[in-house]
Amino acid sequence: MLKYSGKRILVVGMAKSGIACAQLLKDNGAVVIIADSKKRGDFKDDELSLFDKVADEQYLGEDPSDIIETVDGLVLSPGVPPKKVPFIRKAAALNKEIIAEIELGYRACSAPVAAITGTNGKTTCTALAGEIFKNSGRKTFVLGNIGTPFAELAPETKPEDFVVLEAAALQLETIIDFKPKVSAVLNITEDHLDRFETMDYYIACKEKVFENQEADDYCVLNLDNAITEAMAEKTRARVVWFSRKQEQDFGAFVRDGNIIFKDESGIKTICKTDDVYIPGEHNLENALACTAIAMVSGVSPEVIKETLMTFKGVEHRIEFVREVNGIRYINDSKGTNPDATINAIKAMNRPTVLILGGYDKKSDFDELFRAFNPYIKTVIALGQTKPNLLKSAETTGFESIFTADSFEDAVIKAGEHAESGYNVLLSPACASYDMFRNFEIRGETFKTIVSRL
Repeated sequence: MLKYSGKRILVVGMAKSGIACAQLLKDNGAVVIIADSKKRGDFKDDELSLFDKVADEQYLGEDPSDIIETVDGLVLSPGVPPKKVPFIRKAAALNKEIIAEIELGYRACSAPVAAITGTNGKTTCTALAGEIFKNSGRKTFVLGNIGTPFAELAPETKPEDFVVLEAAALQLETIIDFKPKVSAVLNITEDHLDRFETMDYYIACKEKVFENQEADDYCVLNLDNAITEAMAEKTRARVVWFSRKQEQDFGAFVRDGNIIFKDESGIKTICKTDDVYIPGEHNLENALACTAIAMVSGVSPEVIKETLMTFKGVEHRIEFVREVNGIRYINDSKGTNPDATINAIKAMNRPTVLILGGYDKKSDFDELFRAFNPYIKTVIALGQTKPNLLKSAETTGFESIFTADSFEDAVIKAGEHAESGYNVLLSPACASYDMFRNFEIRGETFKTIVSRL
């Protein structure tokens, strides 16, 4: 039982995570105060009705600075930058407890947790690990950044259950006691510098996933990424490696075209790499990471094999939509940074027209253009980052780039530059916020446009 009875708690950010936190706090006797930069008129009627039920006080479109001294703590939604909001900085100066939504969820959770973070692959890896645990017969909750807030279902968990949690740096930034039984850092590349400002701070927030782990916990790390490899020196947990390129004494790796797991008991062959249903080198890495997570959690190799052979991936990640006049349209809206788009490009095996652009997260696109393989024939650039993309194309000598005035215009123009036997790939390498509330809506819009072609 959470100890919040009579406590005045300010929940900041009233999207899904904020609503889940407010409801959990209300159920545990807290005096719930909600705040959001959006005004009351910006919310839907059903949202407002819910706010009225769970909140004792509301600051919608209003600054709650004047009440900060009266609150006992703050719970932040992932999109809220704690260092950039004046009233949160005021709360910190007053030593008020400031926690993340996943911290609140953890405090209400009775089941062991596998927390998965990294710049790319988190959602696919979380969904795949969730399927493995479900197929092992355990009641499994797949929560976090993947879609359902941790705080929403944490009270329903039991000790014999298992939680697989997608944990973004945005959520880990303000944890305190959060301690998964298994943590996993898949990879680290440049991302979210609009929020974190420096790579060092971004990495430090990712490392919080294992901050509270101890010697009887496990930390799954990518041996093929220099930044994650160095994390082995920073965790007290037992390190479990995964690698496409190197064998190790404890972890998952590739040998002679097979996925292998090795520990003190010996070597176990899981399946052939070609048997992994979802394509691409990055998905082989996801399969290796999930093998490591599952094996140290007691799942049998047979269950892991069956799941790797049948799991079909997640929506908005290299998702085939439709073929029109011999052109295959592929939705990779979840490609929200250059490295994610590079992974999508590597999975292409036909001539491809690539749709790039969106909200500016201060990413550098030169490396993306240099990573183009011969299959990338044309780029359609749009959104806030359009000038940056044009500049990177010029810098790297890529000439077949055209601009679009709107999202639909980009999809139409991509089809016009493609021909039978081509792919049209939406993998923007950018967040969606300049045009859409999230990447899911962007992907759904893409699919709707393609369905009308």
